[in-house]
Amino acid sequence: MDSLPLARVVATLAEVSATGSRTAKTTALAGLLAAALPGDLVPLIGLLRAQPRQGRLGVGWRTVAARRSGVEPDPGAPAAPLTVADVDDAFGALAAVPAGTGSSVARHGVLDALWARATQAEQDFLTRVLVGELRTGALDGLLVDAVARASGRPVAEVRRAAMLTGDLGATAQLARTDPAGLAAVRLGVGVPVLPMLASSAASVAEALAVTGPASVEHKLDGARIQVHRDGDDVLVVTRSLADVTDRLPEVVAAVRALPVQRVILDGETLLLGEDGAPRPFQDTMARFGSGGSDAVLRPWFFDVLHADGRDLIDEPLAERRQVLAEVAGDLVVPGIVTDDPQEAEQFAAAALAAGHEGVMVKGITSAYAAGRRGKAWVKVKPVRTVDLVVLGCEWGSGRRRGWLSNLHLGARDAAGHFGPPGEFVMVGKTFKGLTDALLAWQTERLLALEERRDGAAVFVRPELVVEIAFDGVQRSQRYPGGVALRFARVKGYREDKAADQADTIDDLRTLLAPAPAPD
Repeated sequence: MDSLPLARVVATLAEVSATGSRTAKTTALAGLLAAALPGDLVPLIGLLRAQPRQGRLGVGWRTVAARRSGVEPDPGAPAAPLTVADVDDAFGALAAVPAGTGSSVARHGVLDALWARATQAEQDFLTRVLVGELRTGALDGLLVDAVARASGRPVAEVRRAAMLTGDLGATAQLARTDPAGLAAVRLGVGVPVLPMLASSAASVAEALAVTGPASVEHKLDGARIQVHRDGDDVLVVTRSLADVTDRLPEVVAAVRALPVQRVILDGETLLLGEDGAPRPFQDTMARFGSGGSDAVLRPWFFDVLHADGRDLIDEPLAERRQVLAEVAGDLVVPGIVTDDPQEAEQFAAAALAAGHEGVMVKGITSAYAAGRRGKAWVKVKPVRTVDLVVLGCEWGSGRRRGWLSNLHLGARDAAGHFGPPGEFVMVGKTFKGLTDALLAWQTERLLALEERRDGAAVFVRPELVVEIAFDGVQRSQRYPGGVALRFARVKGYREDKAADQADTIDDLRTLLAPAPAPD
């Protein structure tokens, strides 16, 4: 049996994208996984998630877009059909290119050889994998169900193994080749675990109605971290399980000082100002990404999964919080246990006043459901909205092909900071929050307002006002207005409003946290 043809992967994802039925999606993915060789499963899962198993490949959007736009020479006629193994080999070659002189030429050569064998549909697929924009609906939850169906193993067993290994590809291979090994997977110190995720509620009272008695905790606007300690050995990973230990020596030192030898902790790290208030999220992320700054990131922990030989993920949160208090002391995220909405609302108001983004409401009897987004954890934070003007839109891909999808958003420059007063300045993009009906409507409406095109972007007369929900405003060098919206999503169109009634760039600037004082 040969490696799985890439054409079958592309065809299956087209089938997945074309249906809204979870059952149909799972059936299609399970058929694909069942047809693959065991050795194909790890790279195949990576392709389906647009997360190549090799990690960073040293290929940016500009390199890939050059081939997509035809700037590079057109590929020759495809030779033998591409397989998953062929793509995995090419990605391995990209990852192995050493940095320095000649690296760009070497990567171009690998891509040229790959493109020369790919059909147009395969080129489009590979482009989206390389830039992380697959958006096919092949989410982890669907893939877990598909792995279980393809291997004939219980879904709960597959899900738990994926949670505890943090590697769905390896889990799929184990399910196919070693069912006993799959069932025997256990939590291991030093083996990153997929983090537990939260759903959302509009109010603390609404969240408590879902969870019952709960631990109501500060929701910190920091970077999620998971920390493993085994004696003096400390591992720090991100939400996506990337190893960032070397970037966070202060976190490593803080964990080594804890009164425990073997532990797995879940938490956040963030910058604090001189007044003890949290700095803006982007300041934390700038320090988090650099690893070379003098700014100190402080760790906070809100859960413990293992402590000195005792696995805790199946224990109720009440028990885990008690162990966490013994292990982490003053590094524990502040919280209260209550089922009283009024008490919880007062605590939430105090969290907001202290500069945090809201609260987490966690059922006190809940286990730690690694990798899952359920009702046991519920986040509550204020939802802000702003009325902006659509400046342009980009054509969608996958199941959104044929529709204008990614909106270019502009705020009104009433004071004329960036040109004539009353013009519009771009502050972000979003494709989130759009239903199929809204996609169809906005495509027709925006094409009627079209002024010009540039590649995949259609630029329009600035007349259409859209209400955008967002989580915050941050400084940005990417957009002309110097600010950008965090987690922007479409709430609805405001045809009752004229463009000159849209919110201004100064309105957004008032929501921007002050810059840190110079040293």
